Amino acid sequence: MNENEAIVMTNENGEKELFYAVEDTVLAGISYLLVESASGEDEEGTALILKDVSAPDEEEACYVVVEDDKELAAVASIFEELLDDIDLE
Repeated sequence: MNENEAIVMTNENGEKELFYAVEDTVLAGISYLLVESASGEDEEGTALILKDVSAPDEEEACYVVVEDDKELAAVASIFEELLDDIDLE
């Protein structure tokens, strides 16, 4: 992962949204990304945790937002340890 790597995601309305990768980790063989929305300087960005659901032989990764509460809590805890100056709530 390159720091400040831009990620374009399509929301449920079909609109493109720009996010920046903050950190990545692997848990139980699954890759996760912590991303932050590209909001204006005066706005607080939205943080999401994404899970790589692509097949091992695919060239491009396919990420989905982690929605399972247990999985989200486990991965958020790891990111909080990696980035001790943030609180993911």
